[in-house]
Amino acid sequence: MRRLKVVLAMVAVLAIILVSCKNKEDNKANEAVAQDSGKHNPEDRKGPPHNGDKKGPPRGGSPEQTKTLEEIGGYKIGEIATDFNLKNVDGSMVSLASIKDAKGYIVTFTCNECPFSKLYEDRLIALHNTYAPQGYSVIAINPNSPENEEEGYEAMQVRAKEKGFTFPYLFDGEQKIYPQYGAVRTPHVFVLDKDRKVQYIGTIDDNAKSPEDVKTKYVEDAIKALQAGKTPATTFTKAIGCPVKAGKA
Repeated sequence: MRRLKVVLAMVAVLAIILVSCKNKEDNKANEAVAQDSGKHNPEDRKGPPHNGDKKGPPRGGSPEQTKTLEEIGGYKIGEIATDFNLKNVDGSMVSLASIKDAKGYIVTFTCNECPFSKLYEDRLIALHNTYAPQGYSVIAINPNSPENEEEGYEAMQVRAKEKGFTFPYLFDGEQKIYPQYGAVRTPHVFVLDKDRKVQYIGTIDDNAKSPEDVKTKYVEDAIKALQAGKTPATTFTKAIGCPVKAGKA
């Protein structure tokens, strides 16, 4: 009887050992599966997801202007800009001379589809709403070829309505104005004084992607200098944006 009890006890211990080993093997297998799944799970990858909703410019060349003012051949600081008469999205014709009580002008070449232009639309609206009552209006001009339907006049009307533009958005359909100014990117800004003398050329501020992180507001600083009867401290910066798209020759 005693021997039987000893045998049964040994069997019980052996069963416990076997179950413990089996559990350990199962746990290791589960851990291996989890680790392997993690390697192939796109949600666990670091960095942005690869989808069509990326903000900012498409991949490609540098968005920064590469040519000097001399190489571009447009206006230089201190030169007098020629007036223009272009069709606005509301159907009216707009020239610099038609803007009443102007003390200067914020002539901005922009467009419908460039990611940089879109990033600056709200800032242009804010600039116009702040400074137009003080005599410095934003006058936006689309320099891109209307051969691209997304940049044509009707598309401009749609974009202006969607964003609630408070400034003129003009159609340079024959692409004659932007070469005179020397606009090579969208957006590209030319601040003129009341005599249409070019006082600043370049980008709007120093951070296209994040308005909250802007440290230097080039256009706003230029206007404030003109209001004080001074020459802007910075008269030129490289424009940041998409290249202006010319029509087929």
